[in-house]
Amino acid sequence: MSFVLDNSVTMRWFFGDGKPQEIAYAGKVLDAMKNNHGLVPVTWGLEVANVIARAEAKTLITEARSTEFLEMLEALDIDVDSATFTHAMSDTLQLARRYRLSAYDASYLELALRLGIPMATLDTDLQVAAKKAGVKKFAF
Repeated sequence: MSFVLDNSVTMRWFFGDGKPQEIAYAGKVLDAMKNNHGLVPVTWGLEVANVIARAEAKTLITEARSTEFLEMLEALDIDVDSATFTHAMSDTLQLARRYRLSAYDASYLELALRLGIPMATLDTDLQVAAKKAGVKKFAF
């Protein structure tokens, strides 16, 4: 089964912080990656890199830890959607406007809607928008 993987879940894997139910959900998504296929918009890589760079700059993590994490991500079955840019200034923008999301968050929603697949996210605003738009939450 394919699903859209939001950066909020990815970063829980990295930092392991948050509410217990969020950590548990992120862990279950990671376990599910063994048998499922994650899809991400092209912005996902930039978001991952940005969070890592900021955390390193604040000395919250080491470059060695970041490298280990990036190697783990590369081993997962995650594909980048090449059509994200094509939809950015049309469908994604409309979703950002409608649901008051950042364009980055709206790109995850657009991808899930376009492909008709569920989404794994811990972002509250994105969860609300997905529910309103009829996108199911990724479940195991």
